Amino acid sequence: MSIPLPDKAADTTAEQPWPVRLLSMKIAEYVDRMSVTWVEGQVVQLTRRPGARTAWLTLRDPDVDMSLSCMVRVTALDAMPAPLGEGARVVVQAKPSYWTQRGSLSMDVRQIRPVGVGELLARIEYLKQHLRAEGLFEASSKRPLPFLPRRVGLVCGRASAAERDVVENAHRRWPGLPFEIRQVAVQGPTAVTEVSAAVAELDAIDDVDVIIVTRGGGSVEDLLPFSNETMVRAVAEARTPVVSAIGHDVDTPILDLVADVRASTPTDAAKLVCPDAAQEGAGVVEARGRARAALAGMVDRERRGLVQLTSRPVLTDRTAFVRAQREVVASLRRRAHSRVEARLHRERDRIGHLRTQARVLSPASTLERGYAIVQRPEGEVVASREALAVDDLLRVTVADGDFAVRVTDS
Repeated sequence: MSIPLPDKAADTTAEQPWPVRLLSMKIAEYVDRMSVTWVEGQVVQLTRRPGARTAWLTLRDPDVDMSLSCMVRVTALDAMPAPLGEGARVVVQAKPSYWTQRGSLSMDVRQIRPVGVGELLARIEYLKQHLRAEGLFEASSKRPLPFLPRRVGLVCGRASAAERDVVENAHRRWPGLPFEIRQVAVQGPTAVTEVSAAVAELDAIDDVDVIIVTRGGGSVEDLLPFSNETMVRAVAEARTPVVSAIGHDVDTPILDLVADVRASTPTDAAKLVCPDAAQEGAGVVEARGRARAALAGMVDRERRGLVQLTSRPVLTDRTAFVRAQREVVASLRRRAHSRVEARLHRERDRIGHLRTQARVLSPASTLERGYAIVQRPEGEVVASREALAVDDLLRVTVADGDFAVRVTDS
């Protein structure tokens, strides 16, 4: 007798597992209940065999490295206005389907529509307005380029003419300028991820002082990765100044607005990131000549001024001024000496007068005139006879000394 299988996946155990066929059937049933959906992506690969009714299409998300395998009817491909090629942006109507024999999930594409240039431009404009509202285009957020970078980071296509233009023109202006080059895909489904990764890698190198992102011109579809939000934000988050040199003057991807500096062409980018050595040398020579001429003119003017000063009558005899000042100093010293002596005489007379006044008003002078000071033994001065009692002992001070007395009845 066979053991019944659990109805739900949550009821399975190690003793009662589902066989592979049952799990595949359950997944197929669940996927079959999913609704038809519209999906947008970029064509990475299209496999179409002669005589086959279906073809295989691989769609990739242009913002992240994620792809999806799709099965499309040949009639849907033939109904398109133009042949479908790799790198094209499309919108497909598809329903998920699960292949039980291989255990793989795919999308059954029923309709496929190309994304037109007008729609792409509208999406770019919408993204542009959104990023402008965030302040990513503000001039205050732009970083200045260094006068002479220690090393230049370059993100470009593989064996591209843009790379040659930048490197050759930069070395023509400043021979020996070092470059750190990252050759990546600048067109197609992997352009966004490869360029963003290259910018982040160069930004992490300490001596890379400026980064150039460049490629040649192309159609709107070709330059679409440089208006991708993921790449634009990767450039905005870089610490190193970034120069955008995409296409020609008429090409204006969003990367041009976010980058710190926009170059009209790869050749213009080389001119922006490094100075012209010959021109700078000529400027140094010219500056040295102007400085030498200015210094010679200043020395000549000062020499003429000195000659004019020394030729004046007052400076003909160079010791006359010193003698005059010496006489002034001697006169001031004499006046100071006489004033000090007069002040000393006045102060001496005033001190003598004060000494005489002090002598006349002193207690000793009073005692010499016959007065006496009567005090109790403890030193208290007797000011009234009523304060005395019979037999009180008193001390009497006169001019030439003191003596004791005793109070008797008067």
